[in-house]
Amino acid sequence: MAHASSSANLSVSNIFSFKDHVCLVTGGATGLGEMAAQAFVQNGAKVIIASRKESELKKTADRLNQLGPGRCDYVTADLKDKAGCLDLCKKVKQKTDRLTVLLNNSGATWGGAYDDFPESGWDKIYALNVKAMFYTTVGLDAELKKGASAGNPSRVINIASMAGVQTTDVTTGSEGGLSAPGHGTFSYGPSKAACIHLTKMQASKLMPEHVTVNVICPGVFPSRMTAYGFESAMDTLVSGQPSGRVGKPEDFAGVVLFLSSMGAAHMTGNVIELDGGSTQSGFRSKRKERANM
Repeated sequence: MAHASSSANLSVSNIFSFKDHVCLVTGGATGLGEMAAQAFVQNGAKVIIASRKESELKKTADRLNQLGPGRCDYVTADLKDKAGCLDLCKKVKQKTDRLTVLLNNSGATWGGAYDDFPESGWDKIYALNVKAMFYTTVGLDAELKKGASAGNPSRVINIASMAGVQTTDVTTGSEGGLSAPGHGTFSYGPSKAACIHLTKMQASKLMPEHVTVNVICPGVFPSRMTAYGFESAMDTLVSGQPSGRVGKPEDFAGVVLFLSSMGAAHMTGNVIELDGGSTQSGFRSKRKERANM
């Protein structure tokens, strides 16, 4: 009996080919979304990026199209409510009738004092970080399923955060961090935990229809969302990293490409932690213990 791999093409060029991909990246003009879009474009894919500001979209699309060999187009979108999500889906359908990858990356955070945290800081964050992810995926259901098969499924990649995994107090303490000293991002972590759970529910529903759904939980990476912490508390952020550094574009892009490749065609519902091991190793809390000795 012939070995199972005797008729398989296990070359990198086959398993990690992206030239036939058609990808939508929400929040694709800056930060993590821009990193993902660049990875797709530099590997030959057709990419549509979406966000609110057309000037940023055009700037990013122009930059990526100079890199090639793939192409980057864009649509404006405000995913603050269901109507905004459906408007995005309508615009995408005008550009393509098929999607192989949907990367739900749009998100926001909100820092505030524990005893004076505004209700709007919950409503806005849950609407964008959770509800928009659901309605965008549902609205592009037909495009994701078109041409998908058991051997070559389409992909939904949700972007959560390590804040949705960590169970430590979300307040930053007196030293500051991703929000001002003494403040916390109280609605952000719960919204990302909801994103993780929604991913598992979507994965269960969509795998029989040849769509995989996985979620990436980045730790500290350069982005607009982390800009405050990078400017005001970089030493604190790096001190919690076993590697002594924060995440780089290559770290994030590599995971995105893997999940979009044939190499990940048989995995769904996975929660991928991408924080250099600072959470699972307990390194962050150990550093705090040493500092208090």
